[in-house]
Amino acid sequence: MDDRYAAFTMADPAFYDAMYSAETAGRSFDVAERELPKGWRRSESDDWLTMRRDDTALPQQGWKIHASATMDGAERVLAAVWDYCVPRGVQFKFLRSSSALLVRVSKYAPRGYSGKLVTIYPGSDEECERILTELGAILDGEEGPYILSDLRWGKGPLHVRYGAFANRYTTDARGAVVPALLDGEGRLVADRRDPVFHIPDWVELPAFLAPHLEARSAVKVDEIPYTIERVLHFSNGGGIYLARDRDGRQAVLKEGRPHAGLDAWGADAVARVEHEHQVLERLAGIPGVPESRGVFWLGEHRFLAMEYVEGEVLSKAVVTRYPLVDADATAEEYARFTAWAVDVHDQIAAVVAQIHERGLSYGDLHLFNVMVRPDGRACLLDFEVAGEVDAERRAGLGNQGFAAPRSLTGAAADRYSLACMKLALFLPMTNLLGLHRLKARHFAQIIRERFPVPDGWLDDAVDLIAPPEYAYEAPSTEPDDWPAVRDAITRAIVASATPERDDRLFPGDVQQFESGGLGLAFGAAGVLHALDASGAGRFERFEDWLLQRATSPAPGSRLGLYDGLCGAAFTLDRLGHHQAALDTVDVVLSEDWKSLGGDLFGGLTGIGLNLLHLGAARGEPDLTETGLACAGLVADRLEAETAGEPRSGGREPWAGLMRGGAGRATLLMRAFDTTGDTGYLDAAATGLRADLRRSVVRSNGSREIDEGWRTMPYLEAGSVGLATALDAYLARRPDTAFAEASAQLALAARSPMYILPGLFTGRAGILLYLAGRSPDPATDPAVRDQARALAWHALPYADGMAFPGTGLLRLSMDLATGSAGVLLALAAALQAGPHAGLPLIGSSAAPQTPAPRAQVNPVSQ
Repeated sequence: MDDRYAAFTMADPAFYDAMYSAETAGRSFDVAERELPKGWRRSESDDWLTMRRDDTALPQQGWKIHASATMDGAERVLAAVWDYCVPRGVQFKFLRSSSALLVRVSKYAPRGYSGKLVTIYPGSDEECERILTELGAILDGEEGPYILSDLRWGKGPLHVRYGAFANRYTTDARGAVVPALLDGEGRLVADRRDPVFHIPDWVELPAFLAPHLEARSAVKVDEIPYTIERVLHFSNGGGIYLARDRDGRQAVLKEGRPHAGLDAWGADAVARVEHEHQVLERLAGIPGVPESRGVFWLGEHRFLAMEYVEGEVLSKAVVTRYPLVDADATAEEYARFTAWAVDVHDQIAAVVAQIHERGLSYGDLHLFNVMVRPDGRACLLDFEVAGEVDAERRAGLGNQGFAAPRSLTGAAADRYSLACMKLALFLPMTNLLGLHRLKARHFAQIIRERFPVPDGWLDDAVDLIAPPEYAYEAPSTEPDDWPAVRDAITRAIVASATPERDDRLFPGDVQQFESGGLGLAFGAAGVLHALDASGAGRFERFEDWLLQRATSPAPGSRLGLYDGLCGAAFTLDRLGHHQAALDTVDVVLSEDWKSLGGDLFGGLTGIGLNLLHLGAARGEPDLTETGLACAGLVADRLEAETAGEPRSGGREPWAGLMRGGAGRATLLMRAFDTTGDTGYLDAAATGLRADLRRSVVRSNGSREIDEGWRTMPYLEAGSVGLATALDAYLARRPDTAFAEASAQLALAARSPMYILPGLFTGRAGILLYLAGRSPDPATDPAVRDQARALAWHALPYADGMAFPGTGLLRLSMDLATGSAGVLLALAAALQAGPHAGLPLIGSSAAPQTPAPRAQVNPVSQ
């Protein structure tokens, strides 16, 4: 899970959401209410308010200016920017509220855009220099975090970088849709927005910026008494580095950036570094607490040097020993793991007790803040939010799966976290407890059924987290109760809907705020498909929401099958809105669709599959021909887009169904079905072999996609997605090597444990795969076991049952990560008749007669 998710938990306690509206963003800055002079207009985009002049055209790209600010100084900076820019006709945008700014300066904010409060758009390099000089003088003395993607102007809050002014997009080397700008030859290339100042190759640095680049380069790490060897971790507060001192001893250097990495109480990373040093000094000598080696400055950044603790982070130590992921694990392996986990917990509790004896509370216990040394001793890390043992204020940072209720502080909060640790060691899904504490009882039941924990060992922990006076009934996804399970999930999905919003209809993954709320993966199309395919019903007002926005899409809408308009067209056609589906496809084909990558998720494969489907279903030969043209482009680019090292992701092409060769093979096989041309089938085999190169066979005989640092069994970019395409190929042409690989990939679907419930990267995708290859899934023991185990993730919502999304931090209703995907997978497994399938991959690829538009079940709209 990347850093974006934490930022999207701040607006809503139940769902991922952005600080867009007044309801989620809180009180707006004062300048947001100012009247604009004649000739100006105000527009809203996400959490930004943009001030434009109708009579002044801006360049498409150039040097743009950003202003940062502290939380206390934001109103002053905004007032100064407004007072400077509006009289001079300089166009700009700014964050609407202090809540939106806090999202960008908090510890877990994405570092690429951290600190940006204002963006100013100069009309030329000369105007850029004038604004920096004049406004820089006005803002002299105002402080703000350094914007890492930019070059700082002097020591003030203004920063500058070369980038796009207008919203334009292209695909990167891996086929992902990214913001774009024109290079020196007029080609669209990625507009880099990573946390490093970068000058595009074709751009010359203006002379007025040269002294500031020299000043930026003047700070040298050779001025400190350490040699940095590598980065261990980055957050918005700063980096953590492995280093050596002048005596050759290894050390960890913890960096604090001023005015960045704010916690709940407004303390920045510098303050926390200073605080952690003081805490370690007070705790010196306790086994299990690292030694402090002092603090120092490097430029404006504060560093803490501390003892390097060799070993495994506890989260990884659990995974490397965990028997529940292995269907063949023995009773002896379960007993050995249990003894180890109980011992680790005892050690952690002993260290925490000694901390309390020194008058302090630890404050931030979780699986990533414990190190297990090679000799088995446990050591705590990260003391930056430790407080007094009798503190009345909560820690300013915390992990959702271990954070105590607001009523518990100091030592009591530590005891709550220790209780959560008992559960997490055996079932590392405690983020769900932040959404529903009573789930702890269900977790304890699952643990007792599978691990030989000592009698009564969990009782005190469960009673502390989920007090027995509160009634609780564990959720069930029992296969024999399918209609009731379907209706419970449907009630939750319907209750979550926000048809009054334009950006999304159903809450889902944070990616819906990048790709939009229309597509199959994260948008309305996927949810409506799942509701219809599962027999849950038709919902006229929800269909109308999709109809209006798909046929008249917002500028910049994505085009693909799973990320955008083609997915909306698929669902509209399935629901009987045939002309609207064709109109939406016309919008797609009026864009530069040929420049997209070849993948299934958002590229040519998904578009081609939809065109072939609609061409056949609606008697539109032109669409069929264009779909075959997509297949031709995919085949032509196949080698270039799948070449590289035998690893998936990172800097290499992805393997798997949604973005890899397997997905591309699905279109090529469909083109073979349409034309009979075996060249398409040969190309499909090439795509499948490219993905098999990026897989490894594990010690238990299962084949999984290799990402270098982990292996993946899932539908989106893992084993079962590749297996789905391989099995489709084998149905058309025998291949001994593919058949052997398919059998190995199938073993990845036997695990009793999957951390996430979702369709793309969790248990629901495993279930969908197993259901698709079983002759009678409703009675298949393996299918039924996976269906039952989905209850491990289930939570109550609005008189129904819902499922968490990526990271287990918030509920999700979308197809890719949340409740709609679970609903679709359960329907595929348990529903009589044709299986509900993954759009245009499973049985749903065949033209179907839509259900009547009326409601077909009693669930209320």
